[in-house]
Parts: sequence; structure tokens; C-alpha cells
Amino acid sequence: MSVLNTENSDLDRHENNGGMKLKLSEINSYPGSNKISISGKLHDIKVFMREVCLNYGKDKLLVYDTSGPYTDSQASIDIAKGLKPFRREWLLKRKELEEHVAKPLKGKNIPAFEHKKSYFRAKENTSATQMRYAKEGIVTEEMEYIAIRENHGIENLSEIQSNHSLKHGIKQFPVTPEFVRDEVAAGRAVIPANINHPEAEPMIIGRNFLVKINSNIGNSALSSGIAEEVQKAVWSCYWGADTVMDLSTGADIHETREWILRNSPVPIGTVPLYQALEKTNGVIEDLSWEVYRETLIEQCIQGVDYFTIHAGLLKSHAALTAKRTTGIVSRGGSIMARWSQAHNKENFLYENFEETCEILKSFDAAVSLGDGLRPGSIEDANDAAQFAELDTLGELTKTAWKHDVQVIIEGPGHVPMHLIDENMKRQEEACHGAPFYTLGPITTDIAPGYDHITSAIGGAMIGQSGASMLCYVTPKEHLGLPDKNDVREGVLAYKLAAHAADLAKGHPAAYLRDKEMSKARFTFRWEDQFNISLDPEKAKRFHDETLPADAAKKAQFCSMCGPKFCAMKISTDVNEYETKEVK
Repeated sequence: MSVLNTENSDLDRHENNGGMKLKLSEINSYPGSNKISISGKLHDIKVFMREVCLNYGKDKLLVYDTSGPYTDSQASIDIAKGLKPFRREWLLKRKELEEHVAKPLKGKNIPAFEHKKSYFRAKENTSATQMRYAKEGIVTEEMEYIAIRENHGIENLSEIQSNHSLKHGIKQFPVTPEFVRDEVAAGRAVIPANINHPEAEPMIIGRNFLVKINSNIGNSALSSGIAEEVQKAVWSCYWGADTVMDLSTGADIHETREWILRNSPVPIGTVPLYQALEKTNGVIEDLSWEVYRETLIEQCIQGVDYFTIHAGLLKSHAALTAKRTTGIVSRGGSIMARWSQAHNKENFLYENFEETCEILKSFDAAVSLGDGLRPGSIEDANDAAQFAELDTLGELTKTAWKHDVQVIIEGPGHVPMHLIDENMKRQEEACHGAPFYTLGPITTDIAPGYDHITSAIGGAMIGQSGASMLCYVTPKEHLGLPDKNDVREGVLAYKLAAHAADLAKGHPAAYLRDKEMSKARFTFRWEDQFNISLDPEKAKRFHDETLPADAAKKAQFCSMCGPKFCAMKISTDVNEYETKEVK
């Protein structure tokens, strides 16, 4: 495990007074695994992955790893100082950037993070976005890093290419840095990598890459503290979240986010509207473009990698929701609809979108165009309100691309299975191939407490159809603020959905992991089965509930069938007999 110092930070002392303590020291390296690195060829970079040791050390499997240095046995991490800003060396070489002195945070009810001294911003009349570099034919360090990461170290494709289950294939494999560049230039993929979040490991969101998942965290006015949110963010990365959105609506939003950003190895997203509303003491009518603009710039300077911005919900769209069963279920959407109604004016996020793009391109922050009119019930799926907003998002996509700002399109909530494919097709057509980022979809309304399952079903389906990133849902959806265990259940359900979609899309790395699991199962290599799985700890714990002895890890049966009725053991005997007969 990595060496974690959380005991003496101001944050830890503060939370101890309230009964909450950071417990990141519980994070261990994945069992049977090593952290290894692959060097770049175009740039001086190292890409870290997880190497799973198989077949008693004879074989190895590389898997995508979002846990950052938290599972690196050689790393020493001090939560009070944050992770190593390793991308800073890359950024210092970019002549378009200039460095500014950061204003110290002034914590109100919580301690301020004190170790950020400066921030980057593009020089006036220029930009430093990955899209701009891509359009100019430049392969950045981030692009090569992503290409290596997406390939999982796979070089020999002969066995994979001959497999019948992969006949549909994907657009290109192995992924090259040039392919990453071309997809970003075309707007079909997004690299969320704010120049002020140098701690984050580069990743990509696009239909021609691995399906990614997002974990939502954040406090509310009624529950959770800063230490708990930092803990949920780090554990999200450990369990496999590719990005994390901080949706805090309670006190100390800015200070909480600083602690999360400085300790996050994955991109962080936010909804700036929530903090803007905090500044107006929750009074929607007092919101203004000026308050929002100030908030957006503050969060760009902090290092937020992508922003959900509800600019596509026009004043005229609200009338389309009047006959809905569940109205407007998006927090941001309902806020902007109410503001437009109160002032009898058009949505100020729509009217000031050009200036928003001018701000974002100065920090290489991506925009995630919010689905403020997503359906909140099966009854409302695929209605006129939802698709009217989607058309507006397509218009805004072109505006953002004009400024070389990267765009993600957010998609629906509650959609029955037979309407999911229509959502994907409509989004691709309306939004010109920009990556689709979907909440689920949740495929039925009747399962409170199990919506991580109802939505993972929809997530797998829309991922197969082309969605690029899935926003997780936890068992607490519609019921309450998720705790650490709820986050775990949500993340793992969505890792499963994303992996199933990758298999359906024909991704070789997904195929290889399944093949290795099947081989381990048939040969009763129990430890390998645990270690290949998405949740090694849970798999081992379930096995140990009935067969805890070390000898059981080599037994050719499990407690479900016992030694006499194991089909795989009988099949092995049949195969051995047939082999002898052939000889």
C-alpha cells in the first residue's frame, strides 16, 4: 500500500472535532497486482497501469487503473499537501500559458487548503485547449498518454482478431496518439484536463474508446462533511470511477472542492450554478450572469476539468413540461426555468454562452451541456421538451467548437429499454457526434433502493449504442444522500455496465479480461478469479463465507455444487478422457 499521511492535517483535526475522520489509510494495493508503468515514445512520459499476476506468476494481465498513486506501494501521500502535480512539467513548456499568483483561500467553517501557490491561464487572445492543439496537428503529452492507457499494453492481436465475438470490432485498435488527436479535433472525443488540475491522469471520453463512468459526490445542507466527501472521491477512484462530479450544495462548497481537486487523480466536474446560488443565499431570483461568471472563473482557476452548464433550456421550453408526470427533475434545469419565469427573460446561460466559451478556452475546461429537461419518469421519456432542449444543445456545440472548447452532451434519466436506441440516434444527429454522457438511463420507476441496477441495465444498452460515459446511480437514488458504501455499489454496477458495453463494441482489452477469467474458472484458480474481477475483495469475501480455509483456494469445487456435482470438474474429466482416446 502507499504511505498515507492523514493524521496531522488541519482537515483531519477539524473533522475529528465533529466526529469524522479521514480513513484513506485503509486503501491497499489491489490483491495479486503490481503498479507498473509504460514509457512514451513521442514524449518523456510514464503511464501507470495495474498488472495482475496470474497462473501462479506465469502470466500477466494489464488492466485500466483509475486509482492513481493511492495503490502505488512506492508512493508517499500527504492529504494536506495533495498529490504530485506531474503534468506541471508539461504545462511549463507551453508558450501559450502564463502563471499567476493564486489568492489564498479563506476557510469559513473548515480549514483552507494552503499548498496551492499559483495557477495557469492562457495569454490574452489565445487558448491552450486540447482541441486547438489537435486541430493544428499537434500530438500533446496527454494524447500519447491516453493512447497508451487505452491499449492496455496489448500488442499481439492475432488471437483476438480471429475471435468470432469481435467481428464487429471498433474503429481503430491499437489506439495511436494520432488517432486520439484526430478524434479530439473532430469533436468526437474530449480530454477533460484543466491546466490547473495537474494532479489528474489524462483520460478520454469518446465513442471510439473505452466506455467511461462518472461518480457523483457532494454535501448537502442536511448531510455530510468535507472529510467524508474527500474520502468518497478517493474511494470512487479506487473502485474504478473515471471522473468524479462534486455536486455539493451545502456550506463551504469552494473549500470542499479544493481539497477534492488537490487529492484527485481523475478529472473533476461541477455544476457552477450551485455555488452561484450559494452566493445569493439560495434566492433564485437574485442570480445573475455576473454572479455566475465570477463563480465560473473561480472554479476554472481551481482546476475543475468540466462544467455542467444548463444553457440549452430556453424560456419557451418550460411550457412543454406543463403536462409531464414529473415536471423538471434536474436541479439546474428547474433553477434556470424558475429564473427565466421570474424575470420574464431568456436563460442568461444561453444568452452569454459565447463569453462562457471565452472563459473556458483560457483554462482548457470542457463544457458538459446539461440536460435540464431530462425525463424523470418512464411516462415522460422522449417527449417534446427533452428533444427541444437537445436541438438547442446541438446549436451550442457548434458555438463551443468555434472557440476550440471541448463539448460533452448530457443525456436522459428515465427511459424504457425500447426507447434507448432512439435517444442515441437523436443525440448523434442533433449534436454532430459530440460525446454522449448519460444518467443511466433508468429503465423502470418501481425500484427505489435498487436504481443502481435499473440504471446499469440502461447504461449497458446505451453504451453499446455509442454513449461515451455513464453517470452512475447509487442505491440511494430518489431516497437520500449516498454514503461510502452506496458509492461503492454504484461505481461497481456501472463498471460492469461499461465493461459489458465494451465487450459488445468489440474492445480487445475487454475480451482478454473475460477470457482470462474463464480460463481461471475452468482450472479452479480461485485467487486469480478474485483478482481479475471488478471487485476482488467482495468476490473473495463471498467465497470465504462457506470455504474460508486456504486449502479451499485450490479445491476443484465451490460450496454451490460441492465436490460431486461440479459441472466444470466433470467436464475436465470428460476432456481428459477424450484426449486419451484420440492418442
